[in-house]
Amino acid sequence: MKKFTSVLLAVAMVATMLVGCGAKTEAPAATENAAVEAADGSVFKIGGSGPITGGAAVYGLAVQRGAQIAVEEINAAGGINGYQIDYNFADDEHDAEKAVNGYNTLKDWGMQMFMGTTTSGPCVAVVEKTNEDNMYQITPSGSAVECIKYPNAFRVCFSDPGQGGKSAQYIGENKIASKVAVIYDSSDVYSTGIYQSFKADAANYGVELVAEEAFTADNKTDFTIQLQKAKDAGAELVFLPIYYSEAALILSQANNMGFAPMFFGCDGLDGILSVEDFDTTLAEGVMLLTPFAADAEDEATQSFVSAYQDAFGEIPIQFAADAYDAIYIMKAALENADATPEMSASELCEVMKAAMLEITVDGLTGAGMTWTEDGEVNKEPKAVKIVDGAYTAM
Repeated sequence: MKKFTSVLLAVAMVATMLVGCGAKTEAPAATENAAVEAADGSVFKIGGSGPITGGAAVYGLAVQRGAQIAVEEINAAGGINGYQIDYNFADDEHDAEKAVNGYNTLKDWGMQMFMGTTTSGPCVAVVEKTNEDNMYQITPSGSAVECIKYPNAFRVCFSDPGQGGKSAQYIGENKIASKVAVIYDSSDVYSTGIYQSFKADAANYGVELVAEEAFTADNKTDFTIQLQKAKDAGAELVFLPIYYSEAALILSQANNMGFAPMFFGCDGLDGILSVEDFDTTLAEGVMLLTPFAADAEDEATQSFVSAYQDAFGEIPIQFAADAYDAIYIMKAALENADATPEMSASELCEVMKAAMLEITVDGLTGAGMTWTEDGEVNKEPKAVKIVDGAYTAM
């Protein structure tokens, strides 16, 4: 099959932000920036979605911004097949109903391809709509299996089972710990999916689960009981397939009770260093499975980190890198298919579905990434550790 390699090149950041970035519920106005339009006025319209307000805003803002940098780079370098990109992002507040509303708003704007959603719950809801519309969809970070249940949908990140199994493998093969406790959210599809696959694979890698403790969305502020059971069971490591806000509480409460195991999480922990009023020294040594480390020394990563810091004044997390890669993956598929903006969303979806099985993309989150017919990505897992308040590749 024909291969297309996308090489991520750093170019100067354009000074003007694209019209539509950060849109929430109102239909965006047509762009007034002639620089993003081809001579005949045609542009590729890419929409995105994620929480840029609310408790999961760290993820959505990172996705919005990472994609924005990629769009600006591509436009400055001449666009896709000679056409520029118009990019718009909707705030779904990590809520399924609002995500569907945001998707419909983006359709009214004229969206032709969808990059989203950021989190799994909303993504599971929206993929039903993109499938009905035959709209190409790639989620940068929606990891639930159901996020890509239809042929129009693909993802950049690992699935929940993939994260759980790879975490068990990494802990066991690197002999990080043999006695492990798990604290997970039984009311959340992301957390439960990772926990179940971790449990299924743990014994295969010499990992003994000495405690398996759950909480729910209605009871996620006091974790002393779960931590005490883990401590009493002799857990050397606590596996946390949960989001960063709850993880920050767990680390604080473990410290208060004198329990100091190792902690290991997945991409949901990315963002823990930005939790308000959290003593980030308590996160020292925390490990998480992630395909991106901002301190990696390759040119592509350093160029991206520099551009992100210049634009937003902070170091990007994995979600930003996932979204950056998502835009370049879309570019590779569009170029492979010789697509043009005059094609309908459904026509673009059909040619991009075929192209996704032919392209190979070197991205920030993986080298030589390819995709299967079920929309899953093939790439190698990586892990980072928090050292001196920063993510460091392990």
